[in-house]
Parts: sequence; C-alpha cells; structure tokens
Amino acid sequence: MAVRVRYDTHEFDNVDIHLRSLRSNQEFEDEDGQAEALGISSASWPLFGIVWPSGQVLAHHLFQTNFRDKRILEVGCGIGLTSVLLNHLRADITATDYHPEAEGFMQHNTDLNDDPRVPFVRTGWADQQTDLGLFDLIIGSDLLYEDEHVQQLADFICQHSRPQGQVILVDPGRGRHARFSRAMAEAGFSLLAERPQQPDFLIAPFKGVILSYFR
Repeated sequence: MAVRVRYDTHEFDNVDIHLRSLRSNQEFEDEDGQAEALGISSASWPLFGIVWPSGQVLAHHLFQTNFRDKRILEVGCGIGLTSVLLNHLRADITATDYHPEAEGFMQHNTDLNDDPRVPFVRTGWADQQTDLGLFDLIIGSDLLYEDEHVQQLADFICQHSRPQGQVILVDPGRGRHARFSRAMAEAGFSLLAERPQQPDFLIAPFKGVILSYFR
C-alpha cells in the first residue's frame, strides 16, 4: 500500500490494543477506482482510517459495559478500534463499513494483537437487505455526516436489531442526532443521553454525547 501509516497503542486499564491507522487525513490510494465506483471521493477516502475522538470514547465506554453473551454489530466501524478491542476481549463482534479498505486494516489490526479475525461485511446503510441477521447490541461512532444518513441509519439498525435490542452511538455534535433520535423513537426505541466527563485520553475537549437506545 502506498499510503503512509502510523502505529499506536491504546490503553484500557491493563489492556493494550495495538493499531495501525493512516498517518493523516490527507492520505489517498484508489488505483483501481474501487472507492470511486462506490461514490467515495478522494476527500472522504481517508476518513475511515483515522482514530477519531468519538471512536475512542465509544471504545472506552464499551470497555466499561457488560457485553457478555450479547451478539454485537459495529456499523461504520472505520479503522475499527472498538471492534478490535471487543474482539480481543472475546466478545461476539461483527464489523461493517462501506469503505473497500476497512476490512484489510481491520484484519491487520487483529493480527497485530494476536487475535482471531473479526467477521466483517462490507455494506452500506441504504442496501435493501443483508444476511447479517439480528443483534442484541448495535454500536457506532460519528456516523451522521449527511442529512440522508439519519433515516438510512435508523432503517439499517431496525433491520438488524432484535426486538429488545440495544443501540449505543457516540455523536460528536454534528446537529443531526435529534432527528435520528426521533426516527428511533418512531421505531419504538427509548433514549438515554449522557455527556461524558472530559476523557483523560483526549487532548481537546469532547463536546459530543453518548446515545443509548432501548426497546
């Protein structure tokens, strides 16, 4: 791969997760045009490969959550910090993302941590049907980039959530989570929103919110 990468270790108490990610959000490589064919521009291409603050908040939140005996789906996993962490902790985790390079980075990172591969499916939220099945817990971070994502994500989650499923999303405050919460309420989900105290693993102030949906 021609893009430049970096290697970091993310600490969760006594658990270390080693991660390869893109060096910056200026990297780009799409020689065969696969990303372009999927509608992914050169500007948005690198976004999957960065460890974003919301992703770190999600990973640390899940580390403190009881996920035992739950079938878990991460949507829009990107570089996959949370999925790699949960996989390392032997959770039943499946990861999805639309980006054609996400799976390769995910599997490289599981290898870095001497873990079995994470089940991965490349899919978009607008896909009519997938064979993913149903999940007890669906998670994600920083997903609501565009207005059309609100209903697409809600529909995708409802397609794959068990009747009494739970959803945990971390949103950095892009102005769309209120509309998303209304769409989830129409599907029968109740909302518990919390603003985390400033995490010590982030340098800049975190102004986002953790959204937990139940039904």
